[in-house]
Amino acid sequence: MVGSRVVRVLAPNPSPMTLEGTNTYVVLGGREAIVIDPGPADESHLDAIVATAKTHGATIAAIAVTHGHPDHAPGAAPLHARTKAPVFAHKVARFPHDVATGDGDRIATGDAVLDVIDAPGHARDHLVFALYAERALFTGDVVIGRGTVVIAPPNGDMRAYQATLAHLLREHGDDKTIYGGHGPAIETPRAKLEEYIAHREMREREVVAALGTGERTIPELVTAIYSGVSSFLWPAAARQVLAYLIALEREGRVQTRMLARPMTNEEAAILDPDLSKLADSESAAVARAELGFDDREAGIAAYALI
Repeated sequence: MVGSRVVRVLAPNPSPMTLEGTNTYVVLGGREAIVIDPGPADESHLDAIVATAKTHGATIAAIAVTHGHPDHAPGAAPLHARTKAPVFAHKVARFPHDVATGDGDRIATGDAVLDVIDAPGHARDHLVFALYAERALFTGDVVIGRGTVVIAPPNGDMRAYQATLAHLLREHGDDKTIYGGHGPAIETPRAKLEEYIAHREMREREVVAALGTGERTIPELVTAIYSGVSSFLWPAAARQVLAYLIALEREGRVQTRMLARPMTNEEAAILDPDLSKLADSESAAVARAELGFDDREAGIAAYALI
């Protein structure tokens, strides 16, 4: 139990991208419950979700999904098949769902009421859910319990993400708890949101400062900015640097030039990593979706300030 009306069920999918695993939440509303983010389509995890609701004298009456990444959404369909509870998801979500929902809508069952907040940035189809009775936010991969999150094109958008963080700080900075999609609950929402906002601003200043010395490729930017970070994480860092560069280019501050040469082995290790080296195929699929590698461009580009 992580809150008077919120129970966490941890999915058995630990990985570098999911920390200890995906947090599934059972929000109790008397004899009915809302499940948030059923996680992977793992039968033992689905058993645990159903059993958790039953233990608290509730039946599952609604399923809400923050976004469609493979560590959050696949369990929704089989959980629906078991419970007949409708699946609520963003209007642009591509995974199976029964009800398209968006900003300002409500998901209510029993005396559990979630207010829906459109929260793009990490993914186009991302939603955050507010449980006003507990002054709590369920943030999926917008804010997590430990570390920061990946903002990777094309599904991720840095400026949209920064706007989402600013909105949450403005409207929910005084909430009591953030329940993220991974990691422990956050008991200081305002401080965490301010930390996230400051971190993104700092990284952008570092990108601009590095470009101030002349034209750079993304691998050059990564090795300069993330020199103190394990090279294992450099592919993720590269996708985030790309998100900053896309935003800066849209704003007329950066220009791009494709280089007439193939990538070196060192560049390919950062820009086109072998994700099969992760623990298993499921973890690799999560990493591929999170980092947007299915949509990466061939070749290598150089970036410069205008």
